[in-house]
Amino acid sequence: MKKDDFLEARPLKSDFYSLPTLELAQALLGCLLVKQTSEGTTAGYIVETEAYVGPEDKAAHSYNNRRTKRTEIMFHESGLAYTYQMHTHCLINVVSGGAGNPEAVLIRAVEPAAGIELMLERRQVKQRVALTNGPGKLTKAMGISMTDYGHPFTEPPLFIAPGLLPASISAGKRIGIENSGEAKDYPWRFWITDNPFVSRHQQALSVIEPKKG
Repeated sequence: MKKDDFLEARPLKSDFYSLPTLELAQALLGCLLVKQTSEGTTAGYIVETEAYVGPEDKAAHSYNNRRTKRTEIMFHESGLAYTYQMHTHCLINVVSGGAGNPEAVLIRAVEPAAGIELMLERRQVKQRVALTNGPGKLTKAMGISMTDYGHPFTEPPLFIAPGLLPASISAGKRIGIENSGEAKDYPWRFWITDNPFVSRHQQALSVIEPKKG
C-alpha cells in the first residue's frame, strides 16, 4: 500500500470475520486499522494479535460462558469491537466466533502508517517504535476508547481495511495470563516475524506461512 492510500481504504466486508478465531487472528496481521476522529485520522498495520477462544479458554473473559455487562458484546455477531478497561488503558478486540459463541481477537500492536504526528502528540513519546507497540499504547495513539464498544469494524469511523500480506507469521504463548491454568501455554499469540513494532519479543514456538487471498 502506497503512502496516503489509507485515505481511499475501504473496510473489509463482514464475511471476513466469519473465519474461525485462530485463523482470524492470523488473517488480521497486515490489515490496516483505521480510526477517524475530529482531531484527524490515524492508521496502522496490525502486526500482533492474540486469540481468545472462549468459553473453553480459561484466559478468555467469556470462559465458562461468563456473560456480564463487559462481555455482552462477545455474544453478538462477529466483526464488532470489544473494548475494555485494563488498569488505566483501553484495549480493543475483534469479536469472533459468531453469535452466541463468545470469542475474540485482541489487537496487541500496530505499525504506524498514517497520522503519526497526531499519534506522537497523544502519546508524548520521542521514539516512533514506542508509539503503538502494545495494546494500551495503540488505543491511546489512535484515539480508540470505550465509546467504540460494539462498533462494527465494517464501517467508519473505526474500521479494518485490506493491507499487506506478511512474509512470515510467528506463533507463541499469550502474554499476561499466568493465572489461567493450562491456557497460559496455548500458542495463540501471533505476530509478523521480526517486525519492530511487536509489543514483546519471545521465542516463537512455530512459524506459519500466511495464506493468500
